[in-house]
Amino acid sequence: RRPVEKLSLRCRGQRQSASQPPKHVKRSEKTGFSPEATSKYDWIGPPDRLSNLRPIRYHIPENETPLERKLRHLRQETEDWSHEFWTNQNFTFSKKKEEYVRSQLSAKGLSERDDDGRKRTLSSEEMAVFYKHFLDQNITRHASYNREWYRRNFTITLLMARVALHNTWRTLTGQTRGTGREKGKTT
Repeated sequence: RRPVEKLSLRCRGQRQSASQPPKHVKRSEKTGFSPEATSKYDWIGPPDRLSNLRPIRYHIPENETPLERKLRHLRQETEDWSHEFWTNQNFTFSKKKEEYVRSQLSAKGLSERDDDGRKRTLSSEEMAVFYKHFLDQNITRHASYNREWYRRNFTITLLMARVALHNTWRTLTGQTRGTGREKGKTT
């Protein structure tokens, strides 16, 4: 397995209405970051503030084969898909949680803040009711996400095996790396 270089990414997120999830822009477009051309490794950034997933900038070999390009694109598409799902899920969770806390405090006749201006909280037992209810409401979404995640990762694993076999065969037969870029293809 290749070493992974860490990077520092800053997202230029535009503030949106609290009632809507943020508009989706590919993270690669939002960050504007591109590893140095001399880098030979994938780069991993800090967790995204919305999805809590760490963005990855995949290394593009100089002579990337069509099979390697297909693998890299599928990995990036899967990362973008997962980022979008968790951004929406985390936004919905936070919104529902705030509504629940507000309604429980209101039912007790309490305001959101105490006399010293600190935000009031609920006990872990009270929050457990919310967490269970939220998971029960979203079980179908989570199950669908998990099925799709496994399907995508199984496909990625098979493609990785094909790339490894192809590279091994090329090494054993003394073939040089061909590239789709020579024919005018780009990433």
